Amino acid sequence: MRVYVPLTLPGLAEAHKTGELGTGPFVAYAVTPALREWYLSDDIEELEYAALSRAALASLRLLAADPGAVRRRVVVAVDVSDGAATADPDRGLDPAALGEVTVAGTVALAKAAAVHVDADDAEEDVAAAAEALAAADGGDDDAQFVVDGADDHELLWFATQEIPNLVGGV
Repeated sequence: MRVYVPLTLPGLAEAHKTGELGTGPFVAYAVTPALREWYLSDDIEELEYAALSRAALASLRLLAADPGAVRRRVVVAVDVSDGAATADPDRGLDPAALGEVTVAGTVALAKAAAVHVDADDAEEDVAAAAEALAAADGGDDDAQFVVDGADDHELLWFATQEIPNLVGGV
């Protein structure tokens, strides 16, 4: 199963240093039955993109909690065994938990398939979105518009061999 692990650049630097994405349990995102039902598509690429987008939003939440982190969303795509990631059936259709899975054990960074990171030119919009997130969660439509502005920036794809260059200045 492909899961998408939300991080920040300092989190990616730590994973690079330790060689592990997490020691489990930790939250990631994947194509779950609830995500399939919500997205109404059988196209696996579209569903994977939806899971990646959910992880990007979770990365934004991590940035909101870490004001010192570089304002770029980070998502690591990694393949884990089917039994390693489970969705909580009680949260299945909760809009905030769509695609959310819990990865039970340690995942080696070496198992990562790719890393997705915002380009430098996204930092200003991502910073504004991180700042507006709490207000958007509270129902402020203007703040939600700012948060949605981060989605105007596609995450760039990087091979795992490029991780040292991504975290070099962190």
